[in-house]
Amino acid sequence: MAVYRFKVSFEDFDCVREIDIKPNQTFMDLHLAIHASIGFDPNFASSFYVSNDFWHKGTEITYLPNERRIAKGIKLMTDAKLSAYIDDPYQRFYYIFNFDKPFDFHVQLSKIIDDLAGTEYPICTKSMGEPPRQFNLPPAIAALILEDEEIGILDLIDEPVQTDEFSIVGLDEEDTPEGQEGEETEAEEENEFGDLGFGDATDEDSTTRDDY
Repeated sequence: MAVYRFKVSFEDFDCVREIDIKPNQTFMDLHLAIHASIGFDPNFASSFYVSNDFWHKGTEITYLPNERRIAKGIKLMTDAKLSAYIDDPYQRFYYIFNFDKPFDFHVQLSKIIDDLAGTEYPICTKSMGEPPRQFNLPPAIAALILEDEEIGILDLIDEPVQTDEFSIVGLDEEDTPEGQEGEETEAEEENEFGDLGFGDATDEDSTTRDDY
């Protein structure tokens, strides 16, 4: 059986992956393979769109749609085989991951190759560039998610997981040495604002982004 080779690239970041996958596998298989290759938790609403040479979005194939979209008969990744949507030897798909905080990808068929005996597909065959962090998670935490399918992002946020470079759970008030926080705050206000008269500002005088 032939194998599709897709070039997968972030639209806004210098990061490229090459994914080999069989024609009879689904868009869900491709979705999972992409995120395994970049260390993202894949469990967020996302969609592939059949695209033309200008990356215009056409037919949508989605994951985790809401009930209204399901009722309208939206095509699901789990049911959609790749071969049913390949009409061009360089077929393109525009891919949006996590609509709440989206990452956009270009997914393009680059070639059709022979199946290698003993190879489990899909498989990432080439990796270039570092992906951005999802939710600012360090690679060690992202790897933990991928290694255990029962672990989700919310599980890790609820647990006091720490690494050398990052802690998901910050210090509690009791972890701050007694009296240190107050002393530092007073010193900073005196040094930065004492001569300008801003030290007496109240919350009512402050302007936040919400005011706009």
